[in-house]
Parts: sequence; C-alpha cells; structure tokens
Amino acid sequence: MLRLIQTEFLKLRRRKLVWLMLLAALIMPFFALLYFKYFERTGVDPIQFYKWSAFGFTLWIILPFIIGMLCTILMYDENQYDMLKQLWIVPISKMGYFFSKFFVVLIYSICFMLITAVVSVLFSVLPGCVAFEWGSVLYLLKKCLEIGFITAFAMLPILAVASSQKGYILPICIALVYIFLGFFTISVNMYLHPLSSMAVIILRNRDIPGIVLTQAINIPLAIFCICCWGIVAVLLANIALGRRK
Repeated sequence: MLRLIQTEFLKLRRRKLVWLMLLAALIMPFFALLYFKYFERTGVDPIQFYKWSAFGFTLWIILPFIIGMLCTILMYDENQYDMLKQLWIVPISKMGYFFSKFFVVLIYSICFMLITAVVSVLFSVLPGCVAFEWGSVLYLLKKCLEIGFITAFAMLPILAVASSQKGYILPICIALVYIFLGFFTISVNMYLHPLSSMAVIILRNRDIPGIVLTQAINIPLAIFCICCWGIVAVLLANIALGRRK
C-alpha cells in the first residue's frame, strides 16, 4: 500500500493543476483580510476572523469542490486510456488501488486546511486585525485538521463515481450537486448527507459564533451517516473497478 501511495504522489509531481489548486486555500483568508481591513477593525475576536477564513465557505464549498476535482483528476488518465488493464496484469489489488487514491485525497485535504490555517494566522496577525494568541492559533489548527480529515471521508462517494467514469465532466457535475445537496440538507436533516454530518462533528461544541444548528447534535449518528455512505462508495468502486478487465 505504501508503495502504491508513493507511486500516486510521484505521478502527481508533474500535475501543475493539482498544486495550483492549493492556492484556493488562500481565497477566504484573503477575503477575510479585505473585509476586516475595509472596516478598519482592529482587536477582532480571532474566532470571528477564522469563521470567515476557515469555517465558512472553505468548509462548505471550497474544500469539498477542490477534493471533488482531485478525485476526478486522480482517476481520469487511467480510466481514459484503459491503463487499468495493465495494472490488473501486474497484479494490483483493486481495493488497494482505490485506497491508495483515497490516502492521497486524505493527505491533500489535510495539507489544504493546514495552509488555510497558516495563511489565516498570517493575514489576521500581520495587518494587526487580530492579536496573536497561542490558544486561538491551536484552536484553529485543531479545527482545520478535523475539517481536512473528515472531508476526505465525506467525499468518498465522489471518488467512487470518478472510478466508474472515463470522462471528467460527469464526476465534476455530480460533485457540484453533491456539495450543494450537503449544504442545503443541513437545514432539513443533518444526518442524511456526509457533508452536513461532517458539519455536525465540526460544530459539536457550538463554539463558532454566527453558525446556528437547529437540530440536536448527535455525534454517533453523524459518524454513522458518513460510514454508511463510505461503505456504499467502497462497494460501488469495487464493482466498477471489477468490470474494467
């Protein structure tokens, strides 16, 4: 498995788009900086700044979309040129192949959120919007690690869809629908969709101001939802990859 993961990263070295996508981690910290500097606000509550930079659109839209694109990119070439037939001859386990892609997604997701955390601290402290405090910085790092880790699992269905398609348009479209469904179902039932269940886990302490959960928090149920979707995704990927002979 480690060799497969290493091979995946070696293949990504020449993928400039994959590395350029990390720049998306700067988007919301930059807009948070513009927002607070526009009102010339200093001494801002750090959590209020981080809500803009890391716990808002980065959590709901940007990171899931970037991960959806990464899932498609990871699967595209091998599906497009039928390289899987050669891989099965080696032989490589189909689930080993799938999980090597998933571990790349997991590491990428965590790195993305760590970049968001570092840039959030720099954009908040250097212009003087927020006073530096180790407590708030460690809180941000902890939350960003949680978001990066859980988002990778919540996006497993998109990786499964990408493994079953030769093109990239359909997986990208499904990823967009999947993300917006997760965004909207949180107001209906937080335990139907992996992304809304992820939000339950991230917001479990209700310690991010301005984000209100209208339903009771049930962490085991949220984990159960993510696990169910993940298991179904793995089974579908196993079936889809099994047909590529």
